[in-house]
Amino acid sequence: MAGNLTRDEARERARLLDVESYVVELDLTTGEERFGSTTVARFGCAEPGASTFIDLHGAVVREVTLNGRALDPASYDADRGRVPLPGLAADNELRVVADCAYSRSGEGLHRFVDPVDQSVYLYTQFETADAHRMFTCFDQPDLKATFELAVTTPLGSGWRVITNERPDVNGIRTGTWRFRPTPRVSTYITALVAGPYHVVEDEYRRPDGSTVPLGVYCRSSLAEHLDADAIIEVTRQGFEYFEKVFDLPYPFSKYDQLFVPEFNAGAMENAGCVTFLEDYVFRSRVTDAAYERRAETILHEMAHMWFGDLVTMRWWDDLWLNESFATYMSVLCQSEATKWTGSWTTFANLMKAWAYRQDQLPSTHPISADIPDIQAVEVNFDGITYAKGASVLKQLVAYVGRDNFLEGVRGYFQRHAWGNTVLADLLDALEETSGRDLASWSKEWLETAGVNTLRPEYEVDAAGNFTRFEVVQGAVAEYPTLRSHRIAIGLYDRTAEGIVRRERVELDIVGGRTEVPELVGVARPDLVLVNDDDLTYAKIRLDPHSQATLVEGIGDIREGLPRALCWSAAWDMTRDAEMATRDYVRLVLSGVRGVTDISVMQTLLRQARTAVHQYADPAWRETGLRLMGDALADLAREAPAGSDFQLGYVQAFAATAVSAEHLDLVRGLLDGSQTLAGLTVDTELRWALLRRLVVTGRAGEAEIDAELARDATAAGERHAAACRAALPTAAAKAAAWAGVISGTLPNAVFRATLGGFVEPDQAELLRPYADAYFAEVGRLWDEWSSDMAQTFAEVAYPFLQIAPETVERTDAYLAERNPPAALARLLSEGRDGVARALRARARDAAAG
Repeated sequence: MAGNLTRDEARERARLLDVESYVVELDLTTGEERFGSTTVARFGCAEPGASTFIDLHGAVVREVTLNGRALDPASYDADRGRVPLPGLAADNELRVVADCAYSRSGEGLHRFVDPVDQSVYLYTQFETADAHRMFTCFDQPDLKATFELAVTTPLGSGWRVITNERPDVNGIRTGTWRFRPTPRVSTYITALVAGPYHVVEDEYRRPDGSTVPLGVYCRSSLAEHLDADAIIEVTRQGFEYFEKVFDLPYPFSKYDQLFVPEFNAGAMENAGCVTFLEDYVFRSRVTDAAYERRAETILHEMAHMWFGDLVTMRWWDDLWLNESFATYMSVLCQSEATKWTGSWTTFANLMKAWAYRQDQLPSTHPISADIPDIQAVEVNFDGITYAKGASVLKQLVAYVGRDNFLEGVRGYFQRHAWGNTVLADLLDALEETSGRDLASWSKEWLETAGVNTLRPEYEVDAAGNFTRFEVVQGAVAEYPTLRSHRIAIGLYDRTAEGIVRRERVELDIVGGRTEVPELVGVARPDLVLVNDDDLTYAKIRLDPHSQATLVEGIGDIREGLPRALCWSAAWDMTRDAEMATRDYVRLVLSGVRGVTDISVMQTLLRQARTAVHQYADPAWRETGLRLMGDALADLAREAPAGSDFQLGYVQAFAATAVSAEHLDLVRGLLDGSQTLAGLTVDTELRWALLRRLVVTGRAGEAEIDAELARDATAAGERHAAACRAALPTAAAKAAAWAGVISGTLPNAVFRATLGGFVEPDQAELLRPYADAYFAEVGRLWDEWSSDMAQTFAEVAYPFLQIAPETVERTDAYLAERNPPAALARLLSEGRDGVARALRARARDAAAG
């Protein structure tokens, strides 16, 4: 990790310093390993004579000059990434000349060589505190400053340089690019992207005729796949929507969106210079679910331009203020301003499922989390921070009223523009516009952890009418808070048109039991759905009568959102060992035909496959995989030719096939001897089909090499690495493990290799690596960068060794080694997954 700044240290620096500006000169012509970085920082000090430090990671420091006085470069603490600054004046100028290191981990200034044409591409990723990998700075969000960059690139290389601001001097002919100073922003949202990027330029034109320049960038070798028009269309829709609801123009001078190689996340909200995962440039056909997801990501990052970049959290305790708000606003915008009008269904199916899963882990935490240092926040980009927070914001909007909420947000932006805030600042603004006291709401929802469960409890008379109806709220013993909920209860009947809602009652739920007198005397429906319309954040359960309806005909529910809520309840019951895995898998296979939302369909099939591998009685696993393979082959053949559903079924089939007949079909689709009308077996699908053949021993190194020769790209290299790691031999696993722990693999190849290594069908081959994992994880955590160490700790954990011994081994490690809190958290999460799987397997075995 590039230093581990604590909250207390950050508070003291913020109290002491007022940072004015940075002027940064970078020389990218000095070699493949390091680049020149010269920084001039100007800042005030509230207590002349005081001392502090400035951040710089992994550098060779050549000169340090403070207020004209040369300091000893040897004073640089390389281990902690700090340059001491003694004897400050009231006004200070610091100059640091250093050689900094390019990254291959996706942190700092990342360097990538395109295997297609050997072109070099650079980009930065600074969240949470990696700006000081590229230049010397006070790397914390509440020490905002202006940034002025000058960048020297190889002459004649055709490089473009893109930063947060437009260039004053375009250096494509001279090699030196100079950029205008930025407004006052935080270090973590500054950015640099450089290389021979392909660009499509356009603009967003406001009704008053003013414009925002737009740019969409990707590597030159991907240019043929870049659907810039579709990306720009969503971008324009987002600008129009956000400028209207925020009543505030976009605060920066231009808006570039760059799809960069080997990116560690989905995207990053650098001010006016947003970077995205390159996988969003679709090389092969994908379903509409992928386009919907990309659009949500585009809108999420755009919302950050106001909430995060213009107004920024003071410290990482309020990371949720960034991420939850951007998530909520992106889905709201998507549902109201784009063609994906059903995006709240996707939110319920994907994002809330993530939140519920995270909130039931031993590491769950309040939305407003306690973040004592940077290591703690690195593992906090989770389902609580994003999905639960967004769900709770959705509730808050219902509680204070949408108009009041947006008016409060507008006042918040106006009051705190270019500054830093804490949670109370937003709540104060919302209290002013709504007239509601939000202290108790905040305590209940933002300052407590855990998820409640809501279930209906009722009695009926001989005529089938309710004589009593209550909603029962529960909580686990570790997090016993019973919250106030605003919910709707939907009554659904079977009709000739399917299962449709007959009646809806909206009410407040408080405490353990809430009576619903409005339903007394009402005829019991076939399905009772609490939390209809997904108004609150809570797990739901179905009464036995409703559960029978679900099992018999979940696919007959006409509307997408209630159907998704029922699917979510069934999945949650399976994970909680309340529904047998084999019953869930059969439910998916019988009901998936009725799903009309491609995102929901693909999620269901992924969950069913996970259930078979992790939650099913091992004695039934082969049966479950055969059932899935048979059903998916039939569904693929029956689906409309060339449809998204056909492609989705084939992709799921390719991940599940086990029988000789299944694998013959996989082989036939790959070599062209078998076809499905309308299905194009393109590059990405070829790799998926080949990987299944590799995993099952039907293909080997020769076939992998041949496919890589067909797809000699960075993506092809990643697929080949994953396939080699997934070969079903002890030698292949040993080679993959050696590569993973060597620390020499670039981040994207490292992730791909790990993904192939932990192939669910190969648990037996992985058995020896449980001990190896515990022998290495502590060392790698200490030696590696944060992202690489965290990825190893999560993905390489022996989660496929579903046995009491894995739980015991983890407990022993935690007790004996006392690892750092962030690592302990990840280990406890892995342990919980194994313990949950053991309970689910026992439930499934009992059903058998």
